Amino acid sequence: MVKRAETAHDMVSGMTPELRAGRFVFVTITDSALEARLMSSARAVFREAEGTSLLIPGDVALKHGLNADAPMRGITLNVYSSLHGVGLTAAVSGALADHDIPCNMIAAFHHDHVFVPEHLCERAVEILRSLQDSARREP
Repeated sequence: MVKRAETAHDMVSGMTPELRAGRFVFVTITDSALEARLMSSARAVFREAEGTSLLIPGDVALKHGLNADAPMRGITLNVYSSLHGVGLTAAVSGALADHDIPCNMIAAFHHDHVFVPEHLCERAVEILRSLQDSARREP
């Protein structure tokens, strides 16, 4: 039996966006020894044909001579988002795009996380809370 997919409305109305502590950067590594040293600091890892992409603390990047010029802050959406859920990423990234805020979405097992440029993080949280409030008011 196939489980009914959660709707974007259900997930958006139930989310509680929370700005997380820390500054992070996305890097790509082709050196396997450096990758091994960074792995314990990584918040996210994805292996691509061009190299391994890591999301690591900015200070760790600097310590290893990596580019940390684009610091990001993380926002956890704090809503259970099923792997069968439909539209949460589109709703969140669309709301931020409407305000010219770039974002990188990471869907983990329990929650979805949004990484935005550090200087726009407070505004991004405001926008996501407004999106949540609007969804709660609609049936």
